[in-house]
Amino acid sequence: MGLWDRFKDSAQQMQTQLTAKKNELKSGAFRDASMAMCAMVAAADGSVDPSERQRVAQLIATNEVLQNFPSEDLHRRFEENINRLTTDFALGKVSVMQEIGKAKKKPAEARAVIQIGIVIGGADGYFDDNERTVVKEACYALDILPAEFDL
Repeated sequence: MGLWDRFKDSAQQMQTQLTAKKNELKSGAFRDASMAMCAMVAAADGSVDPSERQRVAQLIATNEVLQNFPSEDLHRRFEENINRLTTDFALGKVSVMQEIGKAKKKPAEARAVIQIGIVIGGADGYFDDNERTVVKEACYALDILPAEFDL
């Protein structure tokens, strides 16, 4: 099995795990952290192109777990984080990582945030090094070992 096939299987397993925990993932901290994670992954290479915004919009519209929240609210939070990152990436990254860190208190939410980052990172068929790096950094912000997710 090729690397992409393994990654695709892993992303599908993560989505299944997220769906199974849907009822546990309803807090504001999870909502904020998941949208911050999406923004971090989308801006990982220093810019955000329309296809990345579209991937997040599609995730918001179709992900069962994120349907716990109003989609307009999720879009707004995502765009606020994107604006922070595109205005001043270094300063924005500090703020966005603080949002991600909100999920640290509940391990199930923290792991779900990382899973969302991996799912959104691989949505285009390629989980690049920049995306992998910001997901690893998010792991550290959430006190999770990146090896738990094969990062």
